Amino acid sequence: MDYATGYRDGFAAGIAQGMSVGVPAAIPGVALAEPVARSPRKKVSAYNRKYKAAFKKIAPRYKLKSGKWKAGGFKRAVKEAHRIAGGKKR
Repeated sequence: MDYATGYRDGFAAGIAQGMSVGVPAAIPGVALAEPVARSPRKKVSAYNRKYKAAFKKIAPRYKLKSGKWKAGGFKRAVKEAHRIAGGKKR
């Protein structure tokens, strides 16, 4: 018997043995933890909604054709979006 035949037969035997084992049983004495209920999300503020819309609107001006940000583009886009959205009024 050559190497390839022995390898193929051993592989097939291993697959058959693995399939005959079946589904592994759960470990006794280990209980699954109950899923923790998530807390409700915070309400999105009116300013945040305005800022998000403004940022999406002006972001393409500060990006390259490939979609990467221009040098200093993200910082300038953030600043302009804040200005459009209303900024701080204090």
